[in-house]
Amino acid sequence: MRFQFQTIDEPYAGEKWQALFSRLWPAYKSWYLSQGLEGRPTYLECREALERYLPRFLPTYETLCELGGGSDLAARFLSLWKPPAYIAGCSQVVWPGDEPVLIRNYDYAPEASDGIILRSCWNGMKVIAMVDSMSGALDGINEAGLAVSLTFGGRRVVGEGFGVPIIVRYLLEFCETAREAGEVLRRTPSFMAHNVTLVDRKGNFLTAFLSPDKPPVIRQVPVATNHQGTVEWHNHARATATLERENFLSFRLADSEMTAERLAQAFLYPPLYTRAYEHGFGTIYTAVYYPKRGVAEYLWPDGTITCQLDDFHEDTHEVIFQPLSTAG
Repeated sequence: MRFQFQTIDEPYAGEKWQALFSRLWPAYKSWYLSQGLEGRPTYLECREALERYLPRFLPTYETLCELGGGSDLAARFLSLWKPPAYIAGCSQVVWPGDEPVLIRNYDYAPEASDGIILRSCWNGMKVIAMVDSMSGALDGINEAGLAVSLTFGGRRVVGEGFGVPIIVRYLLEFCETAREAGEVLRRTPSFMAHNVTLVDRKGNFLTAFLSPDKPPVIRQVPVATNHQGTVEWHNHARATATLERENFLSFRLADSEMTAERLAQAFLYPPLYTRAYEHGFGTIYTAVYYPKRGVAEYLWPDGTITCQLDDFHEDTHEVIFQPLSTAG
C-alpha cells in the first residue's frame, strides 16, 4: 500500500486548510454518521462544551467552521465533542536527558490516516503537528518547547467528553510548560480512555491517563502504551502487545548505554514497529520531537522528514506499507 505524507505551511487557517477539508470531509462525514445522526450531539451541545472546557479555542473553531462551509454537521464534527468511538495502538516515551526528547509510534489503519504535517500559528504560537480530524492533532511541538502525543488507553468505556486530538491541539496552541498542560488535562473530559504524554524544554514531563468514567490520573512516568496501570481489555492487550512494548521501553530507558538516537531507531523495529495493517494496528509513522531545538522528525524504515519551527518547507513523502502477511 502506497501512502503519501504532506508537509503544509499556513500560519492562519485559510485556503490550504479549506482545500484539505474539502478533500477529507466526505470520508470524515461518513465516519461521523456511522452510528446515525441521532447518535451525535447537537451543535448547541458542541459549542457549549467548547465554551466550558476549551474557551480559548472558540475563535479558531468559528474560523474553521466558516472555512468548512458553515454547515451544522461540519460544525459538530469540528468540535470533536462526543464523536464516534475509534481504537488505535501507539507507543510513546520521553527521553529525559540533557536534551529531552519525545518519541512515539502511531499505529492505526493507513486508509483512515490523513498524513498531514502542518506548521501553523493559529493563536500566536507556532506549532508543528500531525493533523487529525482537521481541528485536532495526534502529536506535535510548539515554539514554547512543549511536545505532546497520545495513545489509546486500552479501555472500552465511552462517555461524555472530547475526542482527544482536539485536547492535544489545545495544549499545543496555548500551553508552554508541562505544569500548564497538566492543569488543562485535569479539567478537560475525554470521551474515551487515552494516555497523553508530554515534555517541555526544561525536561519536565508527565503522562495523563484519561477516561470518561473517572478523574484523570496524572503521573511523572515517561512511558505509555495501550493500558492504564493494569490491563482491562485482555484481547486488545494481547493483540497489540501493550505490556511487551511498555517493558521494552522501560528496559531501554534503564540502559546506561542508551542514547536518544538509538532509542528513536528502536521504534522502527519490533516489538514497537508493527506491520499488522490489515488489523488496523500497523505503524504509520515514528515522530521524534526535540523541544529545545524546535525540531520534529518523522521516521520510516525507508526515509525521514525533518521539520523545524523556524525553517519549514512544504513537500511530499511517499511511504509503502507492507502488511505482515506479505513482508519478507
